Amino acid sequence: MSMMTAKAEEERKDREGKYLTFSLGGEEYGIGILKVKEIIGMMPITPVPQTPDYVKGVINLRGKVIPVIDLRLKFGMESMDYNERTCIIVVEASGLAAGRVMMGLVVDSVSEVVNIKEEDIEDTPTFGTRLAAEYILGMAKAGENVKILLDIDRVLTSQEMSVLEKVA
Repeated sequence: MSMMTAKAEEERKDREGKYLTFSLGGEEYGIGILKVKEIIGMMPITPVPQTPDYVKGVINLRGKVIPVIDLRLKFGMESMDYNERTCIIVVEASGLAAGRVMMGLVVDSVSEVVNIKEEDIEDTPTFGTRLAAEYILGMAKAGENVKILLDIDRVLTSQEMSVLEKVA
């Protein structure tokens, strides 16, 4: 087995596990549960000037300033009014200088935590999704549904991550 194949095989095995699933624009997504710190209801978001439109601002979570991103806007979906099901998933992603960056992700609603086995995860198709392939770990079959598994460390580019680190 070549080094490349072994590395790809190792990355595939890393995809198996528990995922927090949520809905966004009528599609179901999942984030590895180990990246999720907490789920909170919508709260006042303080806008930050001169940031991209998907950066909604910052929240004060128990004395810690956390940047908040609206995933609908980041993924090029049309914005939607927030409602009682809208919530913020606080995640920890790989940052640049700081190492780890806490950020909040605004989603339409949180669904459940599911355990997904490697054999139920398929590689990202080259068509049929509005997201860039580098954001996606794979497509998971969960019952009758397909959930898009996000690689939260890659949803933001290094340039976008540096903007967040300055905001936080």
